[in-house]
Amino acid sequence: MHIGQHKLSNNIILAPMAGVTDRPFRELCRSQGAGLAVSEMLSSNPRVWNSRKSKLRMDYHGESGIRSVQIAGSEPLAMAQTAQLCVQQGAQIVDINMGCPAKKVNKKKAGSALLPHPELVKAILESVVDAVDIPVTLKIRTGWDPENRNGLEIAQIAENAGIQALAVHGRTRQCLYKGEAEYDTIKIIKENVTIPVIANGDITSVEKAKYVLEHTGADAIMIGRGAQGAPWIFNEINHYLTTGEHKSSLEKQEVTSILLNHVQALHDFYGEVMGPRIARKHVGWYLQSQDKLSYFKRQFNAIDCPVEQLKTLEIYLNN
Repeated sequence: MHIGQHKLSNNIILAPMAGVTDRPFRELCRSQGAGLAVSEMLSSNPRVWNSRKSKLRMDYHGESGIRSVQIAGSEPLAMAQTAQLCVQQGAQIVDINMGCPAKKVNKKKAGSALLPHPELVKAILESVVDAVDIPVTLKIRTGWDPENRNGLEIAQIAENAGIQALAVHGRTRQCLYKGEAEYDTIKIIKENVTIPVIANGDITSVEKAKYVLEHTGADAIMIGRGAQGAPWIFNEINHYLTTGEHKSSLEKQEVTSILLNHVQALHDFYGEVMGPRIARKHVGWYLQSQDKLSYFKRQFNAIDCPVEQLKTLEIYLNN
């Protein structure tokens, strides 16, 4: 699969997720077989660019793989300027967020709140595409609510505006993350545009990945929550799609190594104060199936010292 001039190593993509797809997690998922890893979104509001959170999100230099950076906002000029900033910081693809259902994003008429306003969508897409010399992609939902699924209209606007690839989450904004994703709308979109279409939503197993690709005819699939606590899902899906067979489960020692290295990377990236705090949610995702009563989670979440955090986790994992 290509996005503009960039050839992906495969068609299994890590979805952008705020507070999750930071640099350590993107690097980890790429090492575990993701063909592309999209960054968490950067606001087009320049007043927040000097915050520590935004500065960390804008750190792409030296990152491995194709650097795809997501931006969010509602003003065409501001979005264009944000895209230009991302290019200056090392982005190779700019992705526009029109899929986020969060209230704090939607109340600013950004994310999926843009979907009911096709003229504004068109203005933003054209402004960003004209502002940069790298490929621009778009992520949407199927519409604002089940009665107003205008995903096809938005997709056609995107294609005409010069968008190079389109990711579609199989829910409307009103659905949030409830119920099950539907893929018929994605199939219709794929049948009516020529740009690459990426199917997203509820892909948490190798069988589901194969089904979604076959049902929609999509060029790629995008994994979000399915990668939380299981970054090796990319290798598992790649193996299944290639061979038709399930990949052998990772040995306990391999999982332990991945988890400890991930936590160490979070400490190194965020520092000794924020690192342990960020690590807590990731460790919770990794261990949710074996720590069902959350005994260890409560113990781990009370630790602030990076060294102690790693030591306690290593002892637990090696028991």
